[in-house]
Amino acid sequence: MLIRDVMPDFELFQPKTVADAAALAGQYGKSAWLLAGGNDSLSWFKERIKRPKVVIDLNGIAEMKGVRETADGIEIGALTSLSDIAQNATIRGRYRLLADAAIKVASPQIRNSGTIGGNVSQDSRCWYYRYGVPCYRAGGNTCFADTPSGQNREHSLFLTDRCVTASPSDTAPAHVALDAQMVIRNRNGERTVAAHDYFIGPSVDITRMTVLQPGDILTAIKLPKSWAGAKFYFEKMADRDAFDFPLVNVAAAFRLGMDGAVQDSRIVVNGVAAVPYRVPAAEAAVKGKKINADLARIAGTVSTHGARPLNYNGFKIPLMQNLIMRAVRDAA
Repeated sequence: MLIRDVMPDFELFQPKTVADAAALAGQYGKSAWLLAGGNDSLSWFKERIKRPKVVIDLNGIAEMKGVRETADGIEIGALTSLSDIAQNATIRGRYRLLADAAIKVASPQIRNSGTIGGNVSQDSRCWYYRYGVPCYRAGGNTCFADTPSGQNREHSLFLTDRCVTASPSDTAPAHVALDAQMVIRNRNGERTVAAHDYFIGPSVDITRMTVLQPGDILTAIKLPKSWAGAKFYFEKMADRDAFDFPLVNVAAAFRLGMDGAVQDSRIVVNGVAAVPYRVPAAEAAVKGKKINADLARIAGTVSTHGARPLNYNGFKIPLMQNLIMRAVRDAA
């Protein structure tokens, strides 16, 4: 029987610099847990599903907070709160897609404490996994959601390889649409990973949802100038407008020519795969064309080719089609 009343004890570290945090993360490896906003972390601890020996509280690291101008665009510290993202004048003026996504995360109280780095790095919300049952993602040999009796209303339509969990982040598809770069530090140095490659599905590693390995810290997110000021669209569908994770959301960016034709686009959907799901078929359908209602409908229709609905999530197919249709239509 699982005991779920008291958090297991752990040793707490509160470094003041990224270098110190990276050294601690490297020293303790898999036994360490990185704490940012703590909204999801404390839930794992209280349920006693995650039992780290060491917790590294990153909140005292000033260099991981705030929005900074760079020669190539802007850089956002991974500890910047979702509320600050939603309200920042530079982001709202040039990268409104991210601000629109951030304001849709959970509730105001959670946005005030939750961080942008935590939102893109959170783990699966599948209740089988989070309850501690021995599924594939937890090291077992079964996906309990993908069975004749499995409860899978919130799960994936695409890229289901043994595990059918869906990425729960509202801001993740916006980062992919904006061609963001994720800055990762460990005790051996720094590397930068494209947002599209930051998120990984079960075919790559069924135990993780991002490229972060033990010892890695997401320190910043860079948004390039290339998509600044484009036409943006974000919409989220959830059971409740406040607090709930997305059933499906869409983040889209369009660049239009002087004649109104689509020169380039990024259309990314979340809640339908273990990663933010970029929809190249919809992007190809609109490229070089002037947008009208018929074109928007075509883009929506082709977007779900290859979907594999489960017992209870078939409603996501028309939902995804309609969200993409609205995103394209709005760009006209």
